[in-house]
Amino acid sequence: MQTTLLKIEFTIDEKLAEEADEFLASKAAHGWEETPLEGGVKITLYLEDHALGRDIAKEFHARFPDAGVTCTEEEPEDWAMAWKDFFNPVTCGDTFKIFPPWLENGDDNGVTHIVIEPKMAFGTGHHPTTSLCLATIGSLSESGVIEPGRTFLDLGTGSGILGIGLAKLGLKGVCLDNDPLAIPCAVENAVANNVADSLELAVGTIESLGKDVRFDLVVANILSGPLIEMAPDILAHLAPGGSLILSGILADKQSDAVASAYARLGLSAPHRYVEGEWICLVWERIGA
Repeated sequence: MQTTLLKIEFTIDEKLAEEADEFLASKAAHGWEETPLEGGVKITLYLEDHALGRDIAKEFHARFPDAGVTCTEEEPEDWAMAWKDFFNPVTCGDTFKIFPPWLENGDDNGVTHIVIEPKMAFGTGHHPTTSLCLATIGSLSESGVIEPGRTFLDLGTGSGILGIGLAKLGLKGVCLDNDPLAIPCAVENAVANNVADSLELAVGTIESLGKDVRFDLVVANILSGPLIEMAPDILAHLAPGGSLILSGILADKQSDAVASAYARLGLSAPHRYVEGEWICLVWERIGA
């Protein structure tokens, strides 16, 4: 018998959206759905752990009393079937295109296909930060910054989508997520894309890595707060001459703060790739 999911919904004023995201990131490891509304954002979160979910809802209501928090129970099948109503292939720059399994037909059409089974883990390509990251990875591959045979670390891998994209470009890497529900989804997607042998997927944070482990590329599509907090650890695991891709950052409100945190550690100004209100910060061949 499958466990019902606890669905938590609330609406937050757009001025408080960043604060709400940071709160959720500290409480719920996997992603959530954000729907723009006039003057605000509707946030929907699904959790298998009902006790945890109700605690989160209670804390959220205490912090944001006007958010109108609601909790309902839903069958897991409802989540999966809902994707089929609106999931269309997503083109990410000139290199990648994302498909759900039921729409993948095997024709490459000159681009690299990534097959993602839509589940609760973040990363289907529909969120601008994911498509922006993949487009940026594709551009860096075309320019020779990202090369086959190199190693990478994907922090906050979610569905595994960025790691899978990098593996399809000929890299090998480690994909970490602190959400234990995300990693089984990522493993399933890695197998479906025939890149499981190129990826080491595990529940964990950057602190779980050995101190001497270095990567030619670090990719982190998370939130600005954790990116700033983890800056010393992220750079400690970057090999000399390695490159860094950071996203999950609002272009107008957060990009300068993130760039400044890394500048204080000796990095020069990053390249900036923008899609809508989101930005991807890139440092190429650091120290080379």
